[in-house]
Amino acid sequence: MSKITLGGTPTETNGNLPKKDSKAPDFQLSAADMDTKTLKDYSGQRKILNIFPSVDTGVCAASARKFNQEAAGLDNTKVLCISRDLPFAQARFCAAEGLENVEMLSDFKTGKFGDDYGLNIVDGSFSGLHSRVVIALDENDKIVYSEQVPEIGKEPNYEAALSALK
Repeated sequence: MSKITLGGTPTETNGNLPKKDSKAPDFQLSAADMDTKTLKDYSGQRKILNIFPSVDTGVCAASARKFNQEAAGLDNTKVLCISRDLPFAQARFCAAEGLENVEMLSDFKTGKFGDDYGLNIVDGSFSGLHSRVVIALDENDKIVYSEQVPEIGKEPNYEAALSALK
């Protein structure tokens, strides 16, 4: 379990992030059109997994905007924004914000992604949501960077994640 905070209040996740240099666990997540996406759908591409509790919070929205801005200049890289929000809410957010360089994916059906990646919040007011995490994967789905943001209300280290893929 990772110990994190929400507004300074201690909370925990269900496990630990997959280790650097390991192969990322596969996933089944829902896209905006409700199709199921797996890691294989992004085969041969570098990936940034921008994971957060809900796109309806200020910091989560800011991270989606920041990665959208940065993704425009990345070659052969997909930015996947992952939460337990319904795909409809994710699509509405992207449309309202004009975000075209990130892809929203939802773990609303089972929460298995959060379980497999060890980032589900298990107690406190955000219990059942994902913690704030950034994971960078190379073209072979090897983890080259990961960050469990210690305070949910803080933004991740964008530069470190992006630099890991350069």
